[in-house]
Amino acid sequence: MARTNNHLVIMAGGVGSRFWPMSTTENPKQFIDVLGVGKTLLQLTVERFGNLVKPENIWVVTNQSYQEIVKKQLPDMPAGNILCEPCRRNTAPCIAYVSWRIKSKDPKANIIVTPSDHIVTDKAEFQRVIKECMQFTSETDAIVTLGMKPNRPETGYGYIQADLSTSSLRNKEIFRVDSFREKPNLETAQEYIKKNYYFWNAGIFIWNVNTIVNAFRIYQPSMAKIFESLLPIYGTDKEQEEINRLFPECENISVDYAIMEKAEEIFVCPSDFGWSDLGTWGSLHEQSKKDLYGNVSIGPDVNLIESHNCIVHTMQEKKVVIQGLDGYIVAENNDTLLICKLSEEQRIKQFSGNN
Repeated sequence: MARTNNHLVIMAGGVGSRFWPMSTTENPKQFIDVLGVGKTLLQLTVERFGNLVKPENIWVVTNQSYQEIVKKQLPDMPAGNILCEPCRRNTAPCIAYVSWRIKSKDPKANIIVTPSDHIVTDKAEFQRVIKECMQFTSETDAIVTLGMKPNRPETGYGYIQADLSTSSLRNKEIFRVDSFREKPNLETAQEYIKKNYYFWNAGIFIWNVNTIVNAFRIYQPSMAKIFESLLPIYGTDKEQEEINRLFPECENISVDYAIMEKAEEIFVCPSDFGWSDLGTWGSLHEQSKKDLYGNVSIGPDVNLIESHNCIVHTMQEKKVVIQGLDGYIVAENNDTLLICKLSEEQRIKQFSGNN
């Protein structure tokens, strides 16, 4: 597998503001230093791929309003590799667009598609898994998705049911997918984790460009026709104008519904490299390093006294002192301060002004 044919696609068009007040629709979480490490989630996403993909083979699909943010945060990436959606149409049109765009440049491309706002704590294991999967897809017509080994009955993720009875002939770590399952209720999630063949759906995909293009031709012919028709103008000054005109005609549908649940050669690679999609303050608390009392502090000088199981994110304050809290979120951004129970964070969304 030639490294020159490896391409990375980062989907960064989300407008999520689940980390309010830190994130907003104008500046969503993928562009923010959520972890307090001096790098945004988008920058960390690029970094974790190390030398697997050359900078000129990194692509970001985002909303037009975020184009300048991406340029600023990823200055080494060619500006022409930032593809702008004129409107939101879910992940299938996003992936179809970038797939045909890459095909116009590299007909032998081997592609990994990843969200921009997830975290991985074991970078070495992550890279090992990615290498194995990309080798597999470079030699086959398979679509591979990563399945995260669950450690709790999570109701916020979709699940993948794998057939673990027999591994693929080319790679003993990769298995056929039996089915994709919607986000379950708690009782169903508890049943899933009792069995070893259910995995969290991380939304990370690996495939050869011809495999995914052919899948769109078969299962989403009208969408395929749109992006196929643009082959003569990809990479030219006419591309954005035509995308602005035709992209809104695409069905608003996820790649899971459009392709994954219909295609036959679908495989999963069960993985365990400390993954989280950071969907909530609670998930950030769970993934972060804690003190002896279960507290997570992100900020230059945070002092917690007689406090337990809290997450504090105060990057803009010189000194913060908190006493007597148990299970709370304390977060600030510009002129907004949030203090609420971790267990009640879903209820505060109504105050964010971004719903």
